[in-house]
Amino acid sequence: MADKRTTEAEAVAELRDGMTIGIGGWGSRRKPMSIIREILRSPVKDLTVVSYGGPDAGLLCKYGKVKRLIYGFVSLDSIPLEPHFRKERQAGGFEARELDEGMLQWGLYAAALRLPFLPTRAGLGTDVMQINPDLKLVQSPYEDGEELVAVPALELDVAFIHMNRADVKGNGQYLGPDCYFDDLYCMAAKQRFMSCEKIIETSGFLKEGTVHTLRINRTMIDGVIEAPGGAHFTECPPDYGRDEKFQSAYAATAKDPKAWENFKADYLDVTEADYQRKVNER
Repeated sequence: MADKRTTEAEAVAELRDGMTIGIGGWGSRRKPMSIIREILRSPVKDLTVVSYGGPDAGLLCKYGKVKRLIYGFVSLDSIPLEPHFRKERQAGGFEARELDEGMLQWGLYAAALRLPFLPTRAGLGTDVMQINPDLKLVQSPYEDGEELVAVPALELDVAFIHMNRADVKGNGQYLGPDCYFDDLYCMAAKQRFMSCEKIIETSGFLKEGTVHTLRINRTMIDGVIEAPGGAHFTECPPDYGRDEKFQSAYAATAKDPKAWENFKADYLDVTEADYQRKVNER
């Protein structure tokens, strides 16, 4: 069986300007932040980003990497609206496509099933239809003739996710309360990269958790990155919680250009090894 171990740099080297990427996790929870930081260091631009957004969306927008953002929300959880996203959104720094959370899920699911769209009632009678005029309605072919929203497939060039545990083959395990939609991101994408807190033997998965926590299988993954602390500053339970102090400092930089430059120099314009070292020394 193939050994799929790779690095953040090698994964990000697969990106090209204008690609559509999907980012797993949820708000400020189990985001593949070591990969996001590598994207920030790269020259890639004009990305379409699909995310239940958190600091991944905020940082990529702040760095001017995003041409189009497709999202159900962009939140830091304990801080309701991601401040760098807010600032760039208000400045018109990217094209925004705001969807209902369920519509975003349905778009990923349609892509995973290789369907052009899936019908839903979500969005009917709301401003979602007004701010997304390209969304179409379809009529049920059955006797009821109900009119439904046709959510188009969100096909991804590359997906990035972060798991608690993985093996070298590409099987992945979450140990927190929710898998979110990381499996759908992988199934909707042409290339899939998974970072993890720890690579373990395949036989060790059931020592860590139950069968249902093995939501990522090797057919969904092209590369595995061992990245302890790779979700920081988002939470990755039970390995660690959200770094609220660090997150608050990050959020404050949206209102203070000098603080942003200092934060950027200390934590973003550095290697991942230096980032982790500085975080551990705080």
